[in-house]
Amino acid sequence: MNIKSLAINKSNTHQALWIALGGLSSFALSILSAAILSRYFDKSEYGTYRQILYVYTTLLVVFTAGLPRVYAYYLPRYTLAQGKDIIWNVTKVLLLAGLLFSIFLYIFSGLIGEALGNPELSKGLKCFSPVPLLLLPTLGLEGILSTYKKAVYIAAYNFITRLLSLLCIVSPVLLFSGNYLYAIFGWIVASVLTLVIAYFFKGIPFKGIESEKSGLGIKEILTYSIPLSIASIAGIAIKAADQFYISRYFGSEIFAEFANGFIELPFAIMITSAVATVVMPVFSKMIHEKSDLNMISSLWYSSLQKSAVLIYPLVVFFIVFANKVMVLLYSSKYEASSVFFIISMTSSFFNVIVFAPLLFALGETKFYARLHIGIALSAWILGYFVVVLFNSPIAVAIFSTLQSIMVVIVSLVFTSRRIGIKFLTLFPISKLLKIGLHSFLSVVIVYVILDSLFEALNSIMYISIALILYLLVLFLLSPIFRIDYLSIIKPIFYSALKS
Repeated sequence: MNIKSLAINKSNTHQALWIALGGLSSFALSILSAAILSRYFDKSEYGTYRQILYVYTTLLVVFTAGLPRVYAYYLPRYTLAQGKDIIWNVTKVLLLAGLLFSIFLYIFSGLIGEALGNPELSKGLKCFSPVPLLLLPTLGLEGILSTYKKAVYIAAYNFITRLLSLLCIVSPVLLFSGNYLYAIFGWIVASVLTLVIAYFFKGIPFKGIESEKSGLGIKEILTYSIPLSIASIAGIAIKAADQFYISRYFGSEIFAEFANGFIELPFAIMITSAVATVVMPVFSKMIHEKSDLNMISSLWYSSLQKSAVLIYPLVVFFIVFANKVMVLLYSSKYEASSVFFIISMTSSFFNVIVFAPLLFALGETKFYARLHIGIALSAWILGYFVVVLFNSPIAVAIFSTLQSIMVVIVSLVFTSRRIGIKFLTLFPISKLLKIGLHSFLSVVIVYVILDSLFEALNSIMYISIALILYLLVLFLLSPIFRIDYLSIIKPIFYSALKS
């Protein structure tokens, strides 16, 4: 496969495809790493290892200050030569942030270990402390390459670096029967390699280009990025609220059912993340150049329709077969998790609307932060009253889902007024209902067939047959609903064959 030839195709659909494939490979390799380490470590060691990851990912939001997201906003507004200067300036700030992050982990490792009730965590965090210094400068690569329509390199970078991480982290554990510290030392080696590879990939769009001063100051960049960091912190608080209330008031068994079931589909997240990465720099350029509103609404509608056509059928399928899916994943002990799974899945009907890129392209990061702070306060204050009034973990889950939907609706109302586009243009209810109705009718037909003929099958066979029949019925009924699934899928096969 010639990666340069693949990079030539610059359509938004192909760009999103490559980003989604990169995300899929990252997800698969992460799951594989967790599966291997959880089998070789005892519960105490694996718990310490996961706590280190938890501390790192939580503090990462604070120390990056939203900087990785600025690329997709600023780069489309400057020349290629000026873009090179912007990337170097932001990378220097990320390097400094990484240094401060590493020092913080080393100095406060003891306090963090005490706070989380694990003295061993102090030693682990000290060993892990060089990682932020190495990895923070690598962040934001997706925004750079998607801006310059080189998303195929994002897929390549994600696959290469995640594979190297898997090998470096797992190999010393397997070869030397090592404890979690062996995995941490492997992570440091992987981080060094990732830094070198990221430096190479960041330079791909700028080969032969001399850097030119952009005039964009760090103060201006931070004014845009810090509200994004605040919003991310508020997002963590939002997610923590329902976990806290269910854990505290309904016990560990109910919490286990909730934790397993109240999740989003990874594939849906990959698709929406890929779309957001691709359209963000396009929206930023359009708004900066004051493009016609019809062009903006056309890109929005096209992105939304393609996302819904891919995601809605998956969401409907997993809602209808939630019981079987939970049993397949977690055994019959967690069949009750299906209720939480269904509740969580309903938010995907709204989360398919990727509003953030347009909002960020407008520079409305402060509104985004205020909205998330408001929802975070609501999650903790009103969440308590939900517990007191209903005394039900299901009520807590429903309330959490309604808040997620509220973020989407409020953001769309604000954006529609901000740019003067009708709300129903940003939220085409009739089109989305048609896609949902088609998916629901198709899955009901499959459910009736399976319930009468194949009910005795084990879960994995049942789900596999159901999915195959569902896709078949979905395509057979698509002409009736005038939904062209092939127009979305064809570019995938066309790109694969052409490569």
